[in-house]
Amino acid sequence: MFKLVAYSRLSEALQQEIEQFCDVTVFNGITGENEAAFIEALQEAEGLLGDGLPVTESLLQQAPNLRYVGNISAGYDNFDLQAMTAQGIAAVNAPNALTDTTADLIFGLVLSSARRIAELDRYVRAKKWTSRIAVDNFGVNVHHKTIGIIGMGRIGCAVAQRAARGFDMEVLYTKRNRDVKTEQELNIAYKTLPDLLRESDFVCITLPLTDETYHLIDENELHMMKSTAILVNGGRGPIINEQALIKALQNKEILGAGLDVYEQEPLPLNSPLLKLENVVLAPHVGSATGETRTKMAEEAVQNLLQFIHGDKPNNLLNPSF
Repeated sequence: MFKLVAYSRLSEALQQEIEQFCDVTVFNGITGENEAAFIEALQEAEGLLGDGLPVTESLLQQAPNLRYVGNISAGYDNFDLQAMTAQGIAAVNAPNALTDTTADLIFGLVLSSARRIAELDRYVRAKKWTSRIAVDNFGVNVHHKTIGIIGMGRIGCAVAQRAARGFDMEVLYTKRNRDVKTEQELNIAYKTLPDLLRESDFVCITLPLTDETYHLIDENELHMMKSTAILVNGGRGPIINEQALIKALQNKEILGAGLDVYEQEPLPLNSPLLKLENVVLAPHVGSATGETRTKMAEEAVQNLLQFIHGDKPNNLLNPSF
């Protein structure tokens, strides 16, 4: 049978489904206590299934029989795709189940940042609300504003739909390859990144992390944004130069930010972001609902079973397979 190491907990039903076709070794995460056992299991593993483990050249050297690695997530920046492809190892993610849930969270950050919901929650809890709210506590409107979406994949399209149909926003987007079909379907407008940054009231990042997107938003790009604009990151933390963003927020060069992802996660306890009122911070919870995580695991298992049965997995990432 196919020897699988699952390093994230699976439901009993999914584990039983896999066990019909696999000899499964399950780890509930990799810890100092079980790391030696995990490395030992890698020696015979043909497949890996879980979320977030760095699949590096070093790990691959410890897994000589590996043929398949599946992520229970949409992200895949933990994969060394070049090394995996060179060794004939299939790399697969599970991007479909989390689209709407992540788009909801991203738009929640737009609303929370604009209307200062988290900040004013703290204001009320601190018993500072003793009279009419002053102008200093006012937020800004979201409806009828311009939103610029960096990346127009599944999640970007879902954010665009919420913005245009729910809030009558003008939607701009930028991506590596212009998508005329999506422009027509969603009534959105393509812009270069500099133009999008200059024209948008809200800038939302929905990109994966690659060599090309690392620090895509740096000091120069932040300077291009309106002083009244809000930046939201629902992609990956290192897409933004976090130090440059902190400086821009401290100096009020932009109005605010809403972040679900960071350059270092969990966010360090000494991060200056924690002291800023003009940023909403979420702990990387884009897909974090029970329903969605269940569907993600189901999608990841179906990918695996397709591979075992000799079919091409739906979400294969290797460019040359």
